[in-house]
Amino acid sequence: MAEVATCLATKDYLAAAESIDADLTVVGPEIPLAAGIVDQFRAQGRRIVGPTAAAARLESSKAFAKELMLRAGIPTARFASVNSPEEARDALLEFDLPVVIKADGLAAGKGVIIANTHEEARLAIDLLGPALVIEEFLVGEEVSFIVLTDGVNVLALDPTQDHKTVEDDDHGPNTGGMGAYCDGRILDAFKQELVMAQVIRPAIGQMRSEGMPFTGFLYAGLMMTAQGPKVVEFNARLGDPETQVLMHRMASDFAESLFAAAHGALDETPLEWKADPSVCVVLAAQGYPNGYPGSVRTGDAITGLDRIHEATVFHAGTRAETDALVTSGGRVLGVTASGSTLDLAISKTYEQVRHIHFDGMHYRKDIGKKGLKRWY
Repeated sequence: MAEVATCLATKDYLAAAESIDADLTVVGPEIPLAAGIVDQFRAQGRRIVGPTAAAARLESSKAFAKELMLRAGIPTARFASVNSPEEARDALLEFDLPVVIKADGLAAGKGVIIANTHEEARLAIDLLGPALVIEEFLVGEEVSFIVLTDGVNVLALDPTQDHKTVEDDDHGPNTGGMGAYCDGRILDAFKQELVMAQVIRPAIGQMRSEGMPFTGFLYAGLMMTAQGPKVVEFNARLGDPETQVLMHRMASDFAESLFAAAHGALDETPLEWKADPSVCVVLAAQGYPNGYPGSVRTGDAITGLDRIHEATVFHAGTRAETDALVTSGGRVLGVTASGSTLDLAISKTYEQVRHIHFDGMHYRKDIGKKGLKRWY
């Protein structure tokens, strides 16, 4: 980021915006949103893209989001909200296996366990509780559907597909995202309008009718089931690594849409997209996600970035030292490339990945392959 912008080392975001008289602030992470950063900025008359703390509960509380879906008639999995291990064990009796156990608060994308046995479910309750949401397991294909809204008007971004689990073929524990791809064919026009009609507009309309209009990015994690789209979760922000592939494909001036959204004057004219699909592969540190198979290791030197010429490398868990770039977190880099076909985009991305090395580096080898099965 420091190569293209000035980075301010501060956690006082309002003071930072005031120090440079920022025209616009766009919030990425969920924690500042849940803490009320949008409320703070608006109180000082500063333009910002994101939901208020009240509206951000769509992400910060799974129970709140599920109850709102019920009130809005949004299709989702059958669920039970519980607040103690005893309630959770009783609720388990009402669900078939496998069953989904979710922590009710923010968990950086890792607060979900799919339990295939009652013993796994009990362990998940002990690990994630006491406040939990227990859900039926949905069968289908996952799709990430993100929109930008000013609370009334809605601008849809192209659908993407995240890869949540750490291992190939959707095995292993959930992560914050091990890669994603963006291709205009993930959902056809009919299915996109179905999502808008059954999920997005009802959610935004319900939030507005309840006195907490949702502004900023609404991310619907969907399961495309035989019965139609069902919401797995809502996020109150852009996704990671979905954002990387979206920005790589976007042909519009996104700053104009962001500025309009912050002013309550969003234009619903569709964004323009490059025809070429894009793919992002996340390179993770040893031990990521935490405890798989050990604690996350940091401080390993990263080499090979000078050999990258046909991809954009988005930094995440990195730190610049005097003589080297080193790992400083679980998800280290997001290598993103495009190609005239999805197959070529995948090949180009992995070709660039092979230039990079750090001790303990691991990544999924199947990002985008679900799309290949669908179209080739």
